[in-house]
Amino acid sequence: MTDRGMNKVVLIKRRTRYEELKRRYNTVEQARFYIEHLGADFSDYEREDKVYNSVLEQVRSYVRPFARLQEIDREYIPNMIFGEKDIVIAVGQDGLVANVMKYLDGQPLIGVNPDPERWDGVLLPFEAGDLQNILPRVIAGSFSVKDVTMGKVESKDGQVLYAVNDFFVGVENHSSARYHISYRNQVENQSSSGIIISTGFGMTGWHKSIMAQFNGMAKAFNLRSIPEVIYDWSSKSLTFQVREPYPSRFTQAGLVYGQINEKENLLLTSDMSEKGVVFSDGILEDSIEFNAGMQLKVGVADRVGRLVTR
Repeated sequence: MTDRGMNKVVLIKRRTRYEELKRRYNTVEQARFYIEHLGADFSDYEREDKVYNSVLEQVRSYVRPFARLQEIDREYIPNMIFGEKDIVIAVGQDGLVANVMKYLDGQPLIGVNPDPERWDGVLLPFEAGDLQNILPRVIAGSFSVKDVTMGKVESKDGQVLYAVNDFFVGVENHSSARYHISYRNQVENQSSSGIIISTGFGMTGWHKSIMAQFNGMAKAFNLRSIPEVIYDWSSKSLTFQVREPYPSRFTQAGLVYGQINEKENLLLTSDMSEKGVVFSDGILEDSIEFNAGMQLKVGVADRVGRLVTR
């Protein structure tokens, strides 16, 4: 039997809606009053919490015979230093798996669906009971993974940010952003509501919503629809889209869409005095300031997410 002390599993969990409400309103009774006053069913929050915590306990019981267990809440992930040989288990929704993955550097990630009746779970191929079979295989190195290409932003002063889904570059409140964009030997001075840069995995997220707008406008002008491009999760390219570019005497709107292939970069230089920002996967709290003179280099990351599949 494998020495338990040689293996470490990091269990990533999140607060349930029930826990968030209790934290916000101080007591369960106050939280219940607020929710029921709005006509909602508070018992649904209680059921979700009960199921989630039951699954967490199951996961703990399956892990402990095989490995040392460390638990961490979602909010502390950005400050977590993962060991090179750690095995990571995320119990939650797809968003939790994506949020965890961008802080890993090759460690295998197991996504556990805590409530299959509630969540579809594209990134959650396992239920708690499956860990009895899959965890020993991961420890032994005899498992399969799906590679997920990540994006990387590097600032002029050396800060680095990774994305599993997408980056947003602009003003933190999504108002008008001013910057220079450089792509394949073309440079423009732009004013827009921001730039979205998506990975192959993220093409079904923010990218898809923008394409839906493009197609709606094409239909309104009796133009043919724009084919929706879908990339494999492991595709070594990113796609950028400029939102609502405004052409004027000083700004252009030609560089609004394109692919960033491996070994090439999109360069962005801020012309904003304040509130410029780049963040990834919808997490504004973990961001890089993008203010006057700051340059960002955006490209395909050298690290790859490894989602355990079987």
